[in-house]
Amino acid sequence: MIFLYSFGAFILGFALDLILGDPQGWPHIIRAYGWIIARFERLLWPMRNKRRAGAVTIILVLLTCAVLPGAALFAISRAVPPLYAALEALLVWQLLAVKSLRSESLLVYTALASGNLVTARRAASMIVGRDTQSVDEEGIARAAVETVAENTADGIAAPILAIALFGSLGGMLVKAVSTMDSAIGYKNERYIDFGSAAAHLDDAVMHIPARLCARMMILAARLCGFDSGSAARIYLRDRFNHASPNSAHTEAVMAGALGLRLAGPASYFGVMNDKPYIGDPERKIEAEDILRANRLSLVTALLMFALGAVIRCGVTLVVL
Repeated sequence: MIFLYSFGAFILGFALDLILGDPQGWPHIIRAYGWIIARFERLLWPMRNKRRAGAVTIILVLLTCAVLPGAALFAISRAVPPLYAALEALLVWQLLAVKSLRSESLLVYTALASGNLVTARRAASMIVGRDTQSVDEEGIARAAVETVAENTADGIAAPILAIALFGSLGGMLVKAVSTMDSAIGYKNERYIDFGSAAAHLDDAVMHIPARLCARMMILAARLCGFDSGSAARIYLRDRFNHASPNSAHTEAVMAGALGLRLAGPASYFGVMNDKPYIGDPERKIEAEDILRANRLSLVTALLMFALGAVIRCGVTLVVL
């Protein structure tokens, strides 16, 4: 019975995220994760061995953000199953980022479409890691498209797959790892050692979701009327054109599907990073490509959800 509740919560949670996204001002589990990570970083940073301090941080964050809440959910599922179903649906809703990714990237599109480059740069700075203060319109549009591509894997495909296999506990673990990577997984002076374990753990966790999502995105390109043949070709050619072993997979598909050249040199924290290009410059990137990227991301999310529902249903049948 609990797995039936969990299956229903998976469907309801996805629908809530798709329709409502993340309402402004509401408490959110990912912000709580960020707060917890910052507190453990402050506590453990004084340790002399920064790599060991980072590894201990990972253990404590995962215990606090996932294992303990998971144990509480298990206890509730035994005592009050309907309450468990409601909490599970709430968690699935907050662990996914289908509408929020679209909403945040469309702020960049709206500013670019109205010619307000200052606002576009500010909106882009909220969703990308690179410096945006001096980037031109084309660079802002490129950054937004890349973010939509990468976060379709990180913020949508990975938690969907984890929840489908292991329920909300799986989703919480994946999002805790992803949030740690976003918070401390940088290769700058402060985090090169302290955040090393978090970055490597995120690489391992994202290995399958990134590749599965890329293949779903190729199918989505065909369904959307984009160039799925070029998407597959660029994917095979450029999927490793990134320092991360996973980040270029969906970016390569996006670049091929839209006929764009993504990535390339970019500034991070004031330091120019000579990143390789992804895709071919068949045409100049434009603000409307943000809309096209979101369309491709949404169809990919729906395909991933369909696969996730089948997996979750299979898990439910096996357990029952």
